[in-house]
Amino acid sequence: MIYKCIELALVFILAYLIGSIPTGYLIVKAKTGKDIRTVGSGSTGATNVKRVLGKNYFFLVMFLDALKGALPVVLAEMFITAGSSIGLAPVLAAVAVIVGHSKSVFLGFKGGKSVASGVGTILALNWTVGIVIAVVWGIITYFTKYVSVGSIIALVISPFVMYFLNAPIAYIAYCALGAVYIVYLHRENIKRLIQGNENKVR
Repeated sequence: MIYKCIELALVFILAYLIGSIPTGYLIVKAKTGKDIRTVGSGSTGATNVKRVLGKNYFFLVMFLDALKGALPVVLAEMFITAGSSIGLAPVLAAVAVIVGHSKSVFLGFKGGKSVASGVGTILALNWTVGIVIAVVWGIITYFTKYVSVGSIIALVISPFVMYFLNAPIAYIAYCALGAVYIVYLHRENIKRLIQGNENKVR
């Protein structure tokens, strides 16, 4: 029992550290010398990186953040046996990743909004659900021109898609809690949407 608790604690710590790697911050710093936290929304995520480096780096950061989200979950599924009957270890890794991305220990507990990392974790938990919400994100963002709207809607529907596809209850609960957390991280975006001054995708 103690061994399993230690195993799960290590999963959380390692996943959190991986999630904390500030990909957007590092790329912008390396390319321009700027601190991405002083630009635009102050987020280290792909949308804010696009404001500095353009579309190509938007997709690069999005890919790297999704990979950062998926990797700890896949490793937990492969190597951790504690709580395997209910999918505890991969869910714990997923939670730690999105917390790490939004509250990076390397950036004074600041970061991005965990959308790409969150989608990466969902892809790793259930690739079908991950693809569905990625497509929904793309369609909503394309038609509304708001990344925040696409992100919020895609993540909010994720627990329902998980449920519809008969995923384990732990995966459904993770998506539900993750959706609430990501909506909370987008609270300023929601205010700007209501006021009509949210930035659109150019």
